[in-house]
Order: sequence, then C-alpha cells, then structure tokens
Amino acid sequence: MKIRPLHDRVIVKRVDHEQKTKGGLYIPDTAKEKPIEGTVLAVGKGKILEDGSVRKLDLKKGDRVLFGKYSGTEVKVEGDEHLIMREDDILGVVES
Repeated sequence: MKIRPLHDRVIVKRVDHEQKTKGGLYIPDTAKEKPIEGTVLAVGKGKILEDGSVRKLDLKKGDRVLFGKYSGTEVKVEGDEHLIMREDDILGVVES
C-alpha cells in the first residue's frame, strides 16, 4: 500500500456483503447500504496528547472493526476504495 495514515488515523477496507437475499433475489448496487464493518489495513503512530506525548492506538493491522454509517473519508488507492478515519470513529473491534 502506498499510503500511511498520520497520528490517530486508520485506513479501513469495507467488507463485502452478500449480493443477494436469502430468497435468492439479487440486490442492485443502488439499493444496497454500505457495510459498517471493515478490516484495518494500516494505523498511524498514535494520538498526540496535550502534553506532547504520544498514545499508541488500540487497533492493529488486520483487526475487524465496526464503525458509523457516515464515518471516515472515502479515498481510492490503486483502484480500491478505502476509508480513512480517526480511531474515535471506530465503535468496536469484532473478536473471533
């Protein structure tokens, strides 16, 4: 990957969800809601606190995370869509 997030930002790739319903109907792209789950691809060095110290992020590369529907900024890197968001925008880590 040719992009590195700064400070407390992370790069997330949305997971692909099923393209058809349980009944077998295909859902067109215009009717689909964007998934609120993704995989962390890269993390920044940490959040800079008021005293100048750096607090490392609780996330790491490969974590599966949940985030708000309208969180982050969409960017295209090498033809793939990714989200850049702050650690605060992430609601939780999915444990397996």
